[in-house]
Amino acid sequence: MEFLYEYGLFFAKAITIVVSIAAVVIIILASAVKQKADKGELKLTNVSEDLKTLKHDLKHELLTKKQFKAYEKSLKAEEKAQKKQEETKTPRVFVIDFKGSIDASEVASLREEISAILAIAESDDEVIVNVESGGGMVHGYGLAASQLDRIRSANIPLTICVDKVAASGGYMMACVANKIYAAPFAIVGSIGVVAQIPNFNRLLKKHDIDYEQHTAGDFKRTLTLFGENTDEGREKFQQELEETHVLFKAFIAKYRPELDIAKVATGEHWYGQQAIDLGLVDALSTSDDVVMKLAQDKTVIKVHYQLKKKLADKIAHSAALCINAVFNRVAEKNQPLN
Repeated sequence: MEFLYEYGLFFAKAITIVVSIAAVVIIILASAVKQKADKGELKLTNVSEDLKTLKHDLKHELLTKKQFKAYEKSLKAEEKAQKKQEETKTPRVFVIDFKGSIDASEVASLREEISAILAIAESDDEVIVNVESGGGMVHGYGLAASQLDRIRSANIPLTICVDKVAASGGYMMACVANKIYAAPFAIVGSIGVVAQIPNFNRLLKKHDIDYEQHTAGDFKRTLTLFGENTDEGREKFQQELEETHVLFKAFIAKYRPELDIAKVATGEHWYGQQAIDLGLVDALSTSDDVVMKLAQDKTVIKVHYQLKKKLADKIAHSAALCINAVFNRVAEKNQPLN
């Protein structure tokens, strides 16, 4: 048994090494071969039809045969009435989900979704964006907010729903909307700027390690990781933060001029109910309630642009899963591989 265990462990290690080497080789080859593929895929989901189907299935399960028969009869009457009004166009509501990361990389999909909507939207249509983000890089969220501004510039009503959090860069996006809904305990606000950086200069000196950095321009670098920071550099860094904050406050004031900027731009965050009192949001509601109410007399369509993963990314992910599976198999109860 001990021999089998040792052999199994050796075999597992051998497989791990082979898989790792193969994965690296394949990734290199895949990166060398530049395949031109579609950037992504646009998916449209008719939320209104999904809700009707759900309602019909629930009625079928919960009602008696007689009640369900009466329901279907009334449903047919409604469908008949709708057919008579086919010439009258039903307003549409386009729904987008935006769950932002630190660098707001999701803006790549957002721009495609908005471009698609603007290509077909009319003045009586509406756009809802469900924003969930605690903020991140200024330039990333600045671009995301500018993408939303394209909707307002096209004179199409824009609504933002915040179920969990829209803070800092997330609120920069939210404030562009004509109307903002927030769940009662959603986190909103944090209109401020923060930056932090560790410094290892004293540690390097302690171990007699020299570090050189050469720049052209007094403030090409203000604070650094390894160099010795100066008071002038710190002062300039703080000045840049203050300037960014001024721009942030001006952006908020442009879209929500009724706000008391001095009161809300302190970097603090608030919950939904508090945010209403401050004027940061307009009403309390979840995105589900907003969509379901609109679906009663409008066609709700969810728009999602899925970016396609590169071949190298897919291979790397698959290789990681294989390696992880091998390690888990070996570690499981210290049993050898079969």
